[in-house]
Amino acid sequence: MTTQCRYCPLLRKDAFVRMSKEEIEFMQKFKAGELTVEPGTPILMQGSNAPQLFTVLSGLGIRDKMLENGQRQVINFVFPGDFIGLQAGVLGKMGHSIEARTHMRLCVFNRSEFWNFFKNHPSRAFDITWLAAIEEHFLGETLATLGQRTAVQAVAWALVRIYQRGETLGMVTNNQMELPYTQRDMADALGLSLVHTNKTLAKLKERQLASWSDRTLRISNLHALAEVAVTSLTEPPKRPLM
Repeated sequence: MTTQCRYCPLLRKDAFVRMSKEEIEFMQKFKAGELTVEPGTPILMQGSNAPQLFTVLSGLGIRDKMLENGQRQVINFVFPGDFIGLQAGVLGKMGHSIEARTHMRLCVFNRSEFWNFFKNHPSRAFDITWLAAIEEHFLGETLATLGQRTAVQAVAWALVRIYQRGETLGMVTNNQMELPYTQRDMADALGLSLVHTNKTLAKLKERQLASWSDRTLRISNLHALAEVAVTSLTEPPKRPLM
């Protein structure tokens, strides 16, 4: 059964800006349906000209880019509330792929209505611009991590950011959250070898700062981990929900 926008479970999450009744009604008109995908299913393919845009209702995914030599770069991790497919909507094709890592449910929007969306509801169009800007900001922080943080600092930074995102979505209970990614995913996100990533995670566990095993991330002292990561624990901004 398709979820009506006024009953969207994400509206109750602390991560998102509250929507007015008019905005919810507008999004209901823009919504074309829902899609359910299983773990390992490609949602958007690099180079594709996808006709849909999506908002993640539930589940986790991954964005990655394949180079011509077969090497992979993980760009970031996909969480509930993320708006995906915008790149193809603006540029005509995807520069990276998005794959489900858990069972996922997605709101579907037809790209053919995208320009009418901008024209008829400029405040919502600004929200899309904000989302693009926050992604640019995150990629800038990631680039600084790749270039300037040590391996221990980089892994600590990634775990802090993932954990903070999980907290805003109500995914953290008793200092732990489900994290269905692999150490290879983390390595490919941070430009590290798998062996180096494994050893770095072991160091963080030995220092009783964080442990990640059996698809579960546990952080006992987030402030101490943030100090190792050379980052501050600022409150994540509330995100507009598309």
